[in-house]
Amino acid sequence: MRIRVIKTSDPGFGRALRKIIDRRGYRGEKTEKLVAEIIRTVRKKGDRALLYYTRLFDGVRLGKSGIEVGRKEMDRAMKIVPREDLRVLRLAAKRIAAFHRRQLERSWGYRDSLGLFLGQRITPLERVGVYVPGGKASYPSTVLMNVLPAKVAGVREVIMASPIGKDGALVLAAARIAGVDRIFRIGGAQAISALAFGTESVPRVDKIVGPGNIYVAAAKRMVFGEVDIDSIAGPSEILILADAHADPSHVAADMLSQAEHDELAAALCVTPSLTLARRIEAELVGQLRESKRHAITVKALERYGAIIVSRGLSEGVEIANAIAPEHVELMVRKPYKWSRSIRNAGAIFMGPYSTPPLGDYLAGPNHVLPTGGSARFFSPLGTYDFIKRTSMIRAGREALHALAPEIIHLARLEGLYDHARAVEARFK
Repeated sequence: MRIRVIKTSDPGFGRALRKIIDRRGYRGEKTEKLVAEIIRTVRKKGDRALLYYTRLFDGVRLGKSGIEVGRKEMDRAMKIVPREDLRVLRLAAKRIAAFHRRQLERSWGYRDSLGLFLGQRITPLERVGVYVPGGKASYPSTVLMNVLPAKVAGVREVIMASPIGKDGALVLAAARIAGVDRIFRIGGAQAISALAFGTESVPRVDKIVGPGNIYVAAAKRMVFGEVDIDSIAGPSEILILADAHADPSHVAADMLSQAEHDELAAALCVTPSLTLARRIEAELVGQLRESKRHAITVKALERYGAIIVSRGLSEGVEIANAIAPEHVELMVRKPYKWSRSIRNAGAIFMGPYSTPPLGDYLAGPNHVLPTGGSARFFSPLGTYDFIKRTSMIRAGREALHALAPEIIHLARLEGLYDHARAVEARFK
């Protein structure tokens, strides 16, 4: 395995960085066409389509009664999952809920100098759909991170969709701990369509959150507008800003922790020290020998990994803000000071012991973070994603009268004469 060590002064630096920034999963016409057909079919045929696509894509034959996971199966999951696993899940849930309770917004109102009552009412969404990927891996942390903010926000009903197989006990246990109301054994684009439009068995939701493959991502794009969505999750990414005092073994370990996600993951380190860069390079090679996901990790590092030697930490900050990565880690002296210069990041990890897996599992902040440069305008998933804000206005006669001439003036400027008349009618 060979990871690039590249200087910002090198002629090819801009091109290499652009390749990393512009990486995406494949999104072609065939994918879009197939997903559109799945959505149309599920919308038209409901449960029959869900059973058909589950058999076609997952190789699982479900009866209509098998679409929804029953209470007995969830109870059984809680019994067969080892006590230590349940303890850890409950600890994570407790910490995640505690953090997200601090995000809660409150309704507010005030009376202005004219006597108008103005305010904003906060209302939780009625029903939310959470998609949890299945397949080869089990992701109980995804359940906790997507469900608990909704529950803390006050969402009345949380529906979970996941292609749960025989080894799904851990996911079901996490769902029970998080407070999921109903679970459906469906996956892929067909699950997204069912949540967006409803079927005989699956209720229609107001918003869909949760990660998935390219088919899930495409389906979320297509149903947006019928329902709200969180964002389109892309490959994982980390940028570590390290000075000469950073421990190369820590830097390498944290780069590997993100590179093991998938072949499109980007693991970067920016440092002004060429000596440190070479030591990190050696550590990566050594630690890779212990990797359980060696093939995936090597591909990610070779394609989209890099150790960048900058002209200074300030240039490293500029690179971080340009990339707007999911994770920014500051392995520098005075990390809090440098954090104030980071404008674009999903999450900022400060200091040698603030490793990203802490945030992934137990710190409390959400691990559903903006990717692919979207940290320029997106935020981590939070309670604010599960509420609506409604404006409140109440005016007495005197208040409306005081503003009437200006309202009428503006309405006529825009050619909306009935707007003007609606005000005039109150003072005839």
